[in-house]
Amino acid sequence: MTTREKGYALCVENRGAEDLEIRKVYRVLHDKGAAATGYVRVIDESGEDYLYPAAYFVSVELPQKAKRAWTANRGLAKRRRSSNEPLQRTGARVTRSGR
Repeated sequence: MTTREKGYALCVENRGAEDLEIRKVYRVLHDKGAAATGYVRVIDESGEDYLYPAAYFVSVELPQKAKRAWTANRGLAKRRRSSNEPLQRTGARVTRSGR
């Protein structure tokens, strides 16, 4: 695996690591030097890659559909989430009066 190849890992510990969320999947960049010292290079919540203890993660293999969703245009997903319109579910009645 080259340094550009990526994998995925589930965070199971975040002691002292404010930019990690437990039970969240992160992209992992292959880093032979980090692995030799017990660390992994992870793209965390800041959007940057940092070294974290390997014990904080469990490697996972994602299905192809999940990998495609992961690499889709993330900017578009952020714009959709920021909509001020309330989400409506089929069959759900939405009132604005708060009653």
